[in-house]
Amino acid sequence: MELHETVTHKNGRQRKPVLSTDDMRNQEAKSSDMDTEEEESLLWTEENNTKTRKGIKEELGSVLLLLFLYILQGIPLGLAGSIPLIMQSKNVSYKDQAYFSFVFWPFSLKLLWAPLVDAIYFQKFGRRKSWMVPTQYLLGIFMLYLSVTVESLLESDEQKGPDVITLTAVFFLLAFLAATQDIAVDGWALTMLSRENVGYASTCNSVGQTAGYFLGNVLFLALESADFCNKYLRFEPQDKGIVTLSDFLFFWGIVFLVSTTLVAILKKENSQQQLKKKYREETQGVMETYKLLFSIVKMPTVFTFCSLLLTAKMGFSAADAVTGLKLVEAGVPKAQLALLAVPMVPLQILLPLIISKYTAGPRPLDVFYKAFPFRLLIGLEYALLVWWTPSVKQEEGFPVYYYAVVLMSYALHQVALYSMYVATMAFHAKVSDPVIGGTYMTLLNTVTNLGGNWPSTLALWLVDPLTSKECQGAAGLTCGSPEDAGLCLKEGGTCVTVLDGYYVESVVCVVIGLIWWLLLGKRLRRLQEESPQAWHCKSSK
Repeated sequence: MELHETVTHKNGRQRKPVLSTDDMRNQEAKSSDMDTEEEESLLWTEENNTKTRKGIKEELGSVLLLLFLYILQGIPLGLAGSIPLIMQSKNVSYKDQAYFSFVFWPFSLKLLWAPLVDAIYFQKFGRRKSWMVPTQYLLGIFMLYLSVTVESLLESDEQKGPDVITLTAVFFLLAFLAATQDIAVDGWALTMLSRENVGYASTCNSVGQTAGYFLGNVLFLALESADFCNKYLRFEPQDKGIVTLSDFLFFWGIVFLVSTTLVAILKKENSQQQLKKKYREETQGVMETYKLLFSIVKMPTVFTFCSLLLTAKMGFSAADAVTGLKLVEAGVPKAQLALLAVPMVPLQILLPLIISKYTAGPRPLDVFYKAFPFRLLIGLEYALLVWWTPSVKQEEGFPVYYYAVVLMSYALHQVALYSMYVATMAFHAKVSDPVIGGTYMTLLNTVTNLGGNWPSTLALWLVDPLTSKECQGAAGLTCGSPEDAGLCLKEGGTCVTVLDGYYVESVVCVVIGLIWWLLLGKRLRRLQEESPQAWHCKSSK
């Protein structure tokens, strides 16, 4: 189940993932900057391969370094994904959750500054290290800063709640730096490995970022939970978990600083490779890249497709963005929700392999179209799950059969989600102009990610305005605002929810999704009938 877009790995991502797309924010959330340089990389490696062929054993050190760098990249993403669940246990408003959701936007927007990262660097220090080293140092410094301040930022009492604005600003910077590091590492991966081993770069990317996200999200939430640690890891119960958020941030801040220093000193970039690529780099400047992106978007077929991608996920926004937070609000332990990602890993590995058999033909979007209504229905099932949750809660927690139902719901959601995701990626690969395939694919992936980000943020923002509460026990008072609610409590009353905005959103989103499917879904399918020339950019020829 998409308990929350951040509980499992987008990106990506979306991965990307135990990536999530919405849980895949960090699979879908991960657009491929590596593609933009892959063709160039293969050109200069072709000559080298005629002279020397390297086995994986000779480049094992480089592969392990890449894996480690991608693990580091996933740590701040996982931590950012854990914060909404922690804030929800402190009863923050959904408007505050909407503010914090902007933290997940940088990976979807990195195309905007990727050309700058690619073009500006210190040649003596290294094209990729010029960006990777400073960004990782800043990541380490910010983590050390947060290790001192995060507890006070998350602190809440009757007068005030967590400092959501500052938390959002700091974690947005962390995500921005991680996205910038991702651009640099993706590019370095293609020049660090020889041609016959460059395929390991994508493996390091997927495995490393997933592992990092798991460490920063699932493992952290489990070790931070006093209930989980007392139940499974301790003989004598204690009030706190084994690890606090401050401890976790401090440890990884030190790891970032030490490892970055070692990489900066010990790992050299190949200057000969830079010289072989120098001519091509100089002829593809920053402005040329931006002009190329604009010329792609202006094409009628691409403009139509992008418009559909930006609106297709409106019907899923309540289920994807709010459901997990509602379960935490209902008393489900956040550590248990995070751990539900673990048994999903085999399914998330197998699903793309199975679904790709049906998307490999000339009409991959047919799979997207058929999976769409099933994902909408799962959204309604999520709403029923949230409604059912309080009735099954027991003094010692939730029964095993409840988690089995949650896990099954999650699994069904993943099938629908991956069906749509794999179909979309297959269509991207099918229509992208091969002359500028990397830039083209990255643009489409960016639009796909944005199509999931803005509806999720809006869905979180609207939960509170759509919720209706009344003050019981204090005549003449209401609960329409936090001030009114406080006055109600002061006068001895209690605020009771009459209508939860989440249920309103769930129904409205499904209606919007059905309208989109009926009116625009067929238009999406007809795009598959366009000729290849309709997708090719004239300026690329």
